[in-house]
Amino acid sequence: MRVDHDARARNRAGERATAAAATAVAHPNIALIKYWGKRDERLVLPRTGSLSMTLDIFPTTTRVRLDPTAENDTVTLDGVPVTGQALHRVTAFLDLVRRRAGSSRRAVVDTENTVPTGAGLASSASGFAALAVAAATAYGLDLDATALSRLARRGSGSASRSLFGGFAQWHPGPSTAGAAEADLGSYAQPVPVGDLEPALVLAVVDAGPKAMSSRVAMRHTVDTSPLYEAWARSSRDDLAEMRAALRRGDLHEVGELAERNALGMHATMLAARPAVRYLAPATVTVLDAVLRLRQQGVAAYATMDAGPNVKVLCHRADAERVAGAVRGAAPDAATHIAGPGPGARLLGREER
Repeated sequence: MRVDHDARARNRAGERATAAAATAVAHPNIALIKYWGKRDERLVLPRTGSLSMTLDIFPTTTRVRLDPTAENDTVTLDGVPVTGQALHRVTAFLDLVRRRAGSSRRAVVDTENTVPTGAGLASSASGFAALAVAAATAYGLDLDATALSRLARRGSGSASRSLFGGFAQWHPGPSTAGAAEADLGSYAQPVPVGDLEPALVLAVVDAGPKAMSSRVAMRHTVDTSPLYEAWARSSRDDLAEMRAALRRGDLHEVGELAERNALGMHATMLAARPAVRYLAPATVTVLDAVLRLRQQGVAAYATMDAGPNVKVLCHRADAERVAGAVRGAAPDAATHIAGPGPGARLLGREER
């Protein structure tokens, strides 16, 4: 076990020379088997496992600079100061890093985000994955990929998966264990994939922030939807089948599993009381276009996160045709083609 769970190692980390600053980059991921529902809000432990594909577009770049004279953390996003709940989330995450590093120094965090924030396009995944790598380096923590995944999870659950490139599975951790053991058991790791050349066509029908955040909608769905427990049970089976389909390189089955899992998740939201509805008219129009593509013999399957935007899984060779069909169905939607992308990585560090 690494320094993040050992008190004496934390003290030694505080004695080591820390970097003056560190910069990291991470990419968003799109879940094919969804994460929806926490069993522990503080530790961000999910009720079910999930599996995603990290994208090769929309990177987030974050620089963390330690400031020994500052009394508070300072955070900017695309040059604009972050305030309110968003600032609190970053500060709480940095407090966690500081406790593990045995440091009290505040930080200046500068983030450049190329993915629309709060629109259901996994901006928090890339954001907290980049922050985890940069902050751990700046504060002198020596963490392996698994420990970094655990750390990123505490900022945003899906960020645990953006630590890895390609396809990754986030383990929920043992449900009957105590908090410390469950924390150690919940992390992401790469998933083996067979002969598969996938693409995701992103149909951004609305790039604006959601009316209800994923965190609020998730909690409300778990608490009030009579369909939630049935979906969670079926999602565990979907996850096992998805791993097998990826290993075989069977894009048709991967797509079928992803689509039914996503539609099931949205069904739990619609059954919540009152209902949570992210689907917009353009969302349904794109879903109909995907169905028509399949009727024409094109392997195209839709998935959606907590938002109105649709992602269409297809063969890389069919991506342009799929994007054209999406644009024809929803002319106002922005389309992007993504392939499997890299994991989070350190771009550089500045010494004292």
